Amino acid sequence: MRKLIYSSLMLIAVGLFSCQENKSADQQKPRIFPEYNQALDEIIKSREGVIRGIDLNSKAFVITKTETKAPSEVAQDYLYFEYTIDSVINYSISYNLQKDSLDEVEVQINCNDLDLSSKIYTDLKNYYEKKLPNPTEDKGFVVYNCFEGQRKPFVVSLTDNSSPNKGIINLVIYRDK
Repeated sequence: MRKLIYSSLMLIAVGLFSCQENKSADQQKPRIFPEYNQALDEIIKSREGVIRGIDLNSKAFVITKTETKAPSEVAQDYLYFEYTIDSVINYSISYNLQKDSLDEVEVQINCNDLDLSSKIYTDLKNYYEKKLPNPTEDKGFVVYNCFEGQRKPFVVSLTDNSSPNKGIINLVIYRDK
Protein backbone atom coordinates (compact mmCIF):
# COMPACT_ATOMS: atom_id res chain seq x y z
CA MET A 1 0.00 0.00 0.00
CA ARG A 2 2.85 2.41 0.85
CA LYS A 3 4.47 1.73 -2.51
CA LEU A 4 1.22 2.58 -4.26
CA ILE A 5 0.88 5.86 -2.31
CA TYR A 6 4.54 6.84 -2.95
CA SER A 7 4.19 5.95 -6.63
CA SER A 8 0.99 7.99 -6.91
CA LEU A 9 2.57 10.99 -5.15
CA MET A 10 5.63 10.72 -7.38
CA LEU A 11 3.48 10.71 -10.54
CA ILE A 12 1.50 13.72 -9.32
CA ALA A 13 4.70 15.62 -8.48
CA VAL A 14 6.25 14.83 -11.87
CA GLY A 15 3.03 15.91 -13.55
CA LEU A 16 2.91 19.21 -11.66
CA PHE A 17 6.55 20.06 -12.39
CA SER A 18 6.22 19.20 -16.08
CA CYS A 19 3.15 21.44 -16.43
CA GLN A 20 4.75 24.40 -14.66
CA GLU A 21 5.41 27.31 -17.04
CA ASN A 22 8.91 28.52 -17.68
CA LYS A 23 8.20 32.18 -16.92
CA SER A 24 11.70 33.47 -17.61
CA ALA A 25 11.73 32.14 -21.19
CA ASP A 26 8.15 33.13 -22.06
CA GLN A 27 8.14 36.49 -20.29
CA GLN A 28 9.93 39.29 -22.13
CA LYS A 29 11.01 42.64 -20.77
CA PRO A 30 8.66 45.43 -21.75
CA ARG A 31 10.04 47.51 -24.60
CA ILE A 32 11.40 50.97 -23.76
CA PHE A 33 11.23 52.25 -27.34
CA PRO A 34 8.63 50.11 -29.12
CA GLU A 35 8.48 52.55 -32.03
CA TYR A 36 12.17 51.91 -32.88
CA ASN A 37 14.44 48.95 -33.52
CA GLN A 38 14.95 46.81 -30.43
CA ALA A 39 18.68 47.67 -30.40
CA LEU A 40 17.79 51.16 -29.11
CA ASP A 41 16.38 49.55 -25.95
CA GLU A 42 19.90 48.27 -25.24
CA ILE A 43 21.90 51.24 -26.51
CA ILE A 44 19.87 54.26 -25.36
CA LYS A 45 18.45 52.24 -22.44
CA SER A 46 16.18 54.91 -20.94
CA ARG A 47 14.01 57.85 -21.93
CA GLU A 48 15.54 59.73 -19.00
CA GLY A 49 18.76 61.67 -19.42
CA VAL A 50 20.54 62.31 -22.65
CA ILE A 51 21.57 58.63 -22.98
CA ARG A 52 21.23 55.51 -20.79
CA GLY A 53 19.51 57.51 -18.03
CA ILE A 54 22.61 59.68 -17.63
CA ASP A 55 23.02 63.41 -18.19
CA LEU A 56 26.17 65.38 -18.77
CA ASN A 57 27.75 66.63 -15.51
CA SER A 58 26.99 63.27 -13.83
CA LYS A 59 29.65 61.86 -11.53
CA ALA A 60 31.60 58.64 -12.24
CA PHE A 61 29.80 56.68 -9.49
CA VAL A 62 26.44 57.46 -11.18
CA ILE A 63 27.78 56.08 -14.46
CA THR A 64 29.15 52.87 -12.95
CA LYS A 65 25.92 52.41 -10.99
CA THR A 66 23.83 52.86 -14.16
CA GLU A 67 25.86 50.54 -16.40
CA THR A 68 25.06 46.83 -16.17
CA LYS A 69 28.64 45.59 -15.92
CA ALA A 70 32.12 46.65 -14.87
CA PRO A 71 34.05 48.88 -17.26
CA SER A 72 36.51 47.26 -19.68
CA GLU A 73 38.91 50.16 -19.15
CA VAL A 74 39.24 52.67 -16.34
CA ALA A 75 41.58 55.63 -16.22
CA GLN A 76 41.67 59.06 -14.64
CA ASP A 77 38.42 60.71 -15.82
CA TYR A 78 37.67 57.91 -18.32
CA LEU A 79 35.36 54.86 -18.32
CA TYR A 80 34.98 52.46 -21.25
CA PHE A 81 32.34 49.73 -21.64
CA GLU A 82 31.81 47.09 -24.34
CA TYR A 83 28.52 45.31 -24.95
CA THR A 84 27.24 42.65 -27.35
CA ILE A 85 23.55 42.68 -28.23
CA ASP A 86 23.60 39.58 -30.42
CA SER A 87 25.78 37.92 -33.06
CA VAL A 88 25.20 40.85 -35.44
CA ILE A 89 25.40 43.98 -33.23
CA ASN A 90 27.90 45.14 -30.63
CA TYR A 91 28.68 48.57 -29.26
CA SER A 92 31.08 50.44 -27.04
CA ILE A 93 30.59 53.46 -24.81
CA SER A 94 33.30 55.72 -23.49
CA TYR A 95 32.64 58.34 -20.85
CA ASN A 96 35.06 61.24 -20.61
CA LEU A 97 34.93 63.25 -17.42
CA GLN A 98 36.58 66.43 -16.21
CA LYS A 99 37.09 66.63 -12.45
CA ASP A 100 34.56 63.80 -11.91
CA SER A 101 31.92 65.52 -14.05
CA LEU A 102 30.73 63.87 -17.28
CA ASP A 103 31.87 66.01 -20.19
CA GLU A 104 31.47 63.70 -23.21
CA VAL A 105 29.93 60.35 -24.18
CA GLU A 106 31.08 58.47 -27.28
CA VAL A 107 29.11 55.48 -28.56
CA GLN A 108 30.21 53.30 -31.46
CA ILE A 109 27.71 50.79 -32.81
CA ASN A 110 29.03 48.01 -35.05
CA CYS A 111 26.65 45.92 -37.13
CA ASN A 112 27.38 43.10 -39.57
CA ASP A 113 24.09 43.69 -41.43
CA LEU A 114 24.14 46.91 -43.51
CA ASP A 115 20.33 47.08 -43.81
CA LEU A 116 19.92 46.72 -40.07
CA SER A 117 22.67 49.29 -39.49
CA SER A 118 20.84 51.74 -41.74
CA LYS A 119 17.60 51.14 -39.81
CA ILE A 120 19.33 51.73 -36.46
CA TYR A 121 20.92 54.93 -37.79
CA THR A 122 17.55 56.21 -39.03
CA ASP A 123 15.91 55.32 -35.70
CA LEU A 124 18.64 57.17 -33.77
CA LYS A 125 18.12 60.22 -35.99
CA ASN A 126 14.37 60.11 -35.39
CA TYR A 127 14.76 59.56 -31.64
CA TYR A 128 17.06 62.54 -31.14
CA GLU A 129 15.04 64.69 -33.54
CA LYS A 130 11.98 64.20 -31.35
CA LYS A 131 14.01 64.86 -28.19
CA LEU A 132 16.08 67.77 -29.60
CA PRO A 133 14.30 69.27 -32.63
CA ASN A 134 15.83 71.24 -35.51
CA PRO A 135 18.96 69.23 -36.31
CA THR A 136 21.47 70.40 -38.87
CA GLU A 137 23.04 68.04 -41.39
CA ASP A 138 26.46 68.69 -42.87
CA LYS A 139 29.03 66.42 -44.52
CA GLY A 140 27.50 63.22 -43.14
CA PHE A 141 27.03 64.58 -39.61
CA VAL A 142 23.64 65.17 -38.03
CA VAL A 143 23.97 67.64 -35.17
CA TYR A 144 21.35 68.32 -32.51
CA ASN A 145 21.80 71.30 -30.18
CA CYS A 146 20.17 71.63 -26.77
CA PHE A 147 19.80 75.08 -25.28
CA GLU A 148 16.53 74.58 -23.43
CA GLY A 149 15.52 74.86 -19.79
CA GLN A 150 18.00 74.87 -16.95
CA ARG A 151 20.33 72.37 -18.61
CA LYS A 152 23.68 73.57 -19.75
CA PRO A 153 23.92 73.55 -23.55
CA PHE A 154 25.07 70.31 -25.13
CA VAL A 155 25.43 68.81 -28.60
CA VAL A 156 24.51 65.38 -29.98
CA SER A 157 26.43 64.42 -33.13
CA LEU A 158 25.44 61.36 -35.14
CA THR A 159 27.44 59.92 -38.05
CA ASP A 160 27.13 56.86 -40.26
CA ASN A 161 30.71 55.70 -40.93
CA SER A 162 29.74 52.38 -42.48
CA SER A 163 32.05 50.58 -44.88
CA PRO A 164 30.79 48.44 -47.79
CA ASN A 165 30.71 45.35 -45.56
CA LYS A 166 30.17 46.65 -42.00
CA GLY A 167 27.82 49.15 -40.42
CA ILE A 168 29.51 51.63 -38.08
CA ILE A 169 27.49 54.34 -36.36
CA ASN A 170 29.11 56.96 -34.14
CA LEU A 171 27.18 58.99 -31.60
CA VAL A 172 28.95 61.70 -29.61
CA ILE A 173 27.30 63.77 -26.90
CA TYR A 174 29.30 66.64 -25.45
CA ARG A 175 28.99 69.96 -23.64
CA ASP A 176 28.71 72.95 -25.88
CA LYS A 177 31.57 75.20 -24.84
